[in-house]
Amino acid sequence: MSIRTLTIGLLAVAAAAFAQPPGRGLPPNWGPRLVGAEAGRQGPVVKGAPFSADLITESTQALADGNHIHQTSTSRLYRDGEGRTRREQSLDGLGVLAPNANLPPVVFINDPVAHVNYALSPSAHTATRSAGAGRRMRVPQALPGGQGLKTESLGHQTIEGVPAEGTRTTMTIAAGQLGNEQPIQIVTETWYSADLQTVILSKRSDPRSGETVTRYANISRTEPPHALFEVPADYKVTDAGGRGPRTVAK
Repeated sequence: MSIRTLTIGLLAVAAAAFAQPPGRGLPPNWGPRLVGAEAGRQGPVVKGAPFSADLITESTQALADGNHIHQTSTSRLYRDGEGRTRREQSLDGLGVLAPNANLPPVVFINDPVAHVNYALSPSAHTATRSAGAGRRMRVPQALPGGQGLKTESLGHQTIEGVPAEGTRTTMTIAAGQLGNEQPIQIVTETWYSADLQTVILSKRSDPRSGETVTRYANISRTEPPHALFEVPADYKVTDAGGRGPRTVAK
């Protein structure tokens, strides 16, 4: 399979994920791994809080033989004052899908104003379009039997020049619930920025899968250029539903 074919295929899958409301379609962990917090798993539309930043995710997993697996991925995020978002992502960060493939970068645009999403391939000058899915607030669900949840405040601190409020959540899986001899504790630490209305730092520790840290860096509060949230005029656009390509008119 050629790199171009693989890239287009991944774009098509990502565009299809855009159209799925939360709780349907791909597994919950797929969205953040491929396109992160903005694309694929949308939250409420945020207006009046534009910014741009690097999104850095680092994961470390300890193996039974003492070996460690460490992975790092970086993408670039933009959000304008109307709530449009853009994510520039290297597919090489998806080693599980295409290890050492030297894949070109891709771009994901979510436009809640026009109710449309795009997955762009800058190297091929192509884009896959899908209708914007309605954003739903998640309803808290009761934990399965044998699990307990504890939440505590971590106070306030300034991260990358932005005030944030911290919360630590500890979920305990009782002994025997998963065949485990002893209780398992999954600890998640989040730092939420009320100014940006998003979590700008999160840490998750799970003895079954390791530790993951996701953080914003190089945060700018200025309004990004509007052109970043539009498909360039010379791109061929294909609808996720299977319609043929067309040239985007200015």
